[in-house]
Amino acid sequence: MKTIALLLATLAVLVAACTTGGGSTAPTAPTTTPLPTSPSITVTTPEEAARLVLAVDSRFRGIAPLDPDLIGQAAWYRVTPTANGFEVVVRIGWGDCPSGCIDEHLWTYQVTSDGAVGYVDEQGPTVPPDVIGGIGGNPGGGELGVSGRVTAGPTCPVMRNPPDPGCADRPVAGAVLIVTDNAGREVARGTSDTNGDFAIPLQPGQYVLTPQPVGGLMGTAQPVDFTIGEGGPGVTFDIAYDTGIR
Repeated sequence: MKTIALLLATLAVLVAACTTGGGSTAPTAPTTTPLPTSPSITVTTPEEAARLVLAVDSRFRGIAPLDPDLIGQAAWYRVTPTANGFEVVVRIGWGDCPSGCIDEHLWTYQVTSDGAVGYVDEQGPTVPPDVIGGIGGNPGGGELGVSGRVTAGPTCPVMRNPPDPGCADRPVAGAVLIVTDNAGREVARGTSDTNGDFAIPLQPGQYVLTPQPVGGLMGTAQPVDFTIGEGGPGVTFDIAYDTGIR
């Protein structure tokens, strides 16, 4: 009997050991914290819609709203409410604008209430490179300045003859271009848009245009000296960055 009792006691100890920590427990699933989401943009006023559109093209910088009482307003924007947001029309005119402008170019955009900007269409002849209508607060009929296009190349390691269209230099967006006067003082700056185009309004004088470094590009374009004479025309440059591809 003592032997049986001893065996039963030993068995009970073994069972208890297996059920109270002798075995491994299942891992607990890790907890995760959701990443914060950026608040959505809500466009509720014509001013907010216009601000989004004017940021689309560097030529629109500084353009004021349409003033029906202002004679000779070459450049303006007009905002009209729609069912789901606003329609924004931007206009740049040139050529005897005190008498109504001989030519004009109109851009139309749709801005939804959640801040999405959509291109609708545009009408009119191409804006000449020496016309930067209304930018810098000149409502009377365009302003002289420097404009052009920023590109980067080469885009292929081996250039072919005849040139391969697929290896053409690519436009550079977001390039900052600083203009200084003869004393080295900064007087203006501009930024290239998604097409690589830029336009900087300036008064007549002698200047230096200095492109700034662009991330991802090895070589920075060289400074350019230029002069804008009384009565124009403005000047146009192609600014070339080096991609470093060889």
